[in-house]
Amino acid sequence: MRHPTCKIVSELILDTNPKSPRRVKAIVGLRLLEVVRDRDLPDELLAQEDPARTIPRRLGLSDVVDRQIRAYRDDVRKGVHLTDQGITDLFTLVNRRSDSDEVCLTTGRDLVEVQFPFRWGQIFPESIQYMLARAYLRRHLKHLFGRRILSFTEGPLNVEVQGLFFRGGDPEGSACYLISGICQRILEQIGHTSAEVSHTLCQARGDDRCRWDGSIVPLTEELS
Repeated sequence: MRHPTCKIVSELILDTNPKSPRRVKAIVGLRLLEVVRDRDLPDELLAQEDPARTIPRRLGLSDVVDRQIRAYRDDVRKGVHLTDQGITDLFTLVNRRSDSDEVCLTTGRDLVEVQFPFRWGQIFPESIQYMLARAYLRRHLKHLFGRRILSFTEGPLNVEVQGLFFRGGDPEGSACYLISGICQRILEQIGHTSAEVSHTLCQARGDDRCRWDGSIVPLTEELS
């Protein structure tokens, strides 16, 4: 039986049209594929391994997946960007997995590393923390995708979008969890505490737009 990760990589359609704009940072594809690989090859203690089961899994993944990951790493190093079609194809293939929600959520979190001075947020009142989170989210998404993809609405960290471009043919809305992960991690790193993000509206569920509502969990609630 062919491993799902190999299938994803081997079916990935590369858009080589030179006229296609390349605006998406290669780090998005790299992190997505690294998360898929890590979920398919969890860390296992050698003493607990069944060689007849785990060695074929490892050999089946080593060439195909690692080759594509190395290619993405090279793209990141060279500053190469991906086309919208290329990243949409990758998300479409990931969405075939039963754990696509978790893959996209983890990828979103892994794409965030809040830099100073934003990390000083914990010394400010919560209202300032949300202001910093909104500013960082706006800048970070434009950095990753080469354009503005979300609109801010009334609320601490409430964002909306119509037609998230990389959802492609995703009927379940799994790709939306990437935004959930990004928002959650930004709030956690700025507030230095837990955060909650709810995907309250989703076009995949029949709503007219997608919406995410994020909030910092006060330390008193976290400890209770």
